[in-house]
Amino acid sequence: MSDSDDGSDNTSGVADWPVTEEWLQAVLKEHHKDLTESTGITIIEFTVRPGCETGESVLSDILAVTVTYCIRGDPESKNHNLNFIIKLLPQDPFSRFFVTEAQFDLREIKFYTQVVPDLQAFKKEVFSDEPENDFDLPIPKCYYAHYSPGEMEPEPIPPSSVLVLENIKPNGYQSIDFASGLDLRQAKAAVESIAKVHSLSLCLKIIEGQVLSEKYPFLFQTSQASDSYQQLVERGLPQLFEFLQTKNDLKDILNKLNDLRPHTKEIIENLLGAEEPMALITHTDFWCNNLMFREVQGVCECAILDWQMVTYSRPTNDLALLLVSSVSAELRREHTDELLDAYWEKLCCICRQLKIDIEELLGYTRKKLGEDFRRAQLLALLLCIGSVDLALGNAQMEDRLVELLKDLYKENLLNVDAAQGH
Repeated sequence: MSDSDDGSDNTSGVADWPVTEEWLQAVLKEHHKDLTESTGITIIEFTVRPGCETGESVLSDILAVTVTYCIRGDPESKNHNLNFIIKLLPQDPFSRFFVTEAQFDLREIKFYTQVVPDLQAFKKEVFSDEPENDFDLPIPKCYYAHYSPGEMEPEPIPPSSVLVLENIKPNGYQSIDFASGLDLRQAKAAVESIAKVHSLSLCLKIIEGQVLSEKYPFLFQTSQASDSYQQLVERGLPQLFEFLQTKNDLKDILNKLNDLRPHTKEIIENLLGAEEPMALITHTDFWCNNLMFREVQGVCECAILDWQMVTYSRPTNDLALLLVSSVSAELRREHTDELLDAYWEKLCCICRQLKIDIEELLGYTRKKLGEDFRRAQLLALLLCIGSVDLALGNAQMEDRLVELLKDLYKENLLNVDAAQGH
């Protein structure tokens, strides 16, 4: 998903769910929580458009809304404008069942309504005496969320799962073409953005002394996630094998993948599982299609979208998926260490500001990060294989896939032992 829209007012192909003035007022009242009960909101006008291109989002139907309103009693007597997206359950029955069965919608709603407020409150408390060190989480704001489990037909109004988020595209954010991938500045902005979430969740865990998978039981559990990813891998492997069979110089790689196939579920479960002391909140779907970028005074900023797969896992799983899936082979080969350095520096800097020294307290070092990243590349490859249809048929992306397989083969990572760090 991306928070983009195509500018059309035609909502065909988008969830047939009415955005009413009454419902918008409920959203705006939630947004303006500081208003008194007697203060009213008057909606002047609003527009509703598709929130993404057809087929771009699998896990949600998305609407983009612009509303102009005024607040009665506002001393400034001015009109307000708000741009947001509405994420709804897919109308397609198969996709809807897939999403609700795996609770992708619930997980993202809980992330915005439980995890994010906890991280914000923790950050605010720590930085109360040092406001100059405070920072915003690199995610869209949440304006409203509604979830009702176990709803049966006829379909309730509003639907059983609704998430209203800031539409960041009008703020200058743009998505990146997957085929082209990220450039170095964008990749650096991305790893520094995820370091903010990683560091806050790590320090929250340490200071509270509570395992986050117990604090947030809705996080994607390892066994459940492993089953879901394994199904995708089994769907993608035949397509990949068929492609590799056309490449005479890749037969050794094909044989390695064939040998690996019976062990993929074990590998996914092993690498996806939390490993203390560095287990923390991970995005787990951290690739360029879930990122948007903008330039602010010469600085590249990255926002992270789509938290349906949020997990309690290892930080290197996010880093590896990004660099395996979303950058050119040349950039990955030449700048991986530089990007890991940038991530490590940002992670350690924020943790120190939060009174946690990772190396001293946890015994975790930049060298260990590199070792964990090396192993995580195999998990990232398997996750990419689950969506290999996105690459096949595009010459640029096929070349990137081939170069990745060649590199992992040379580094002896296409085997079960690599997942265990041998």
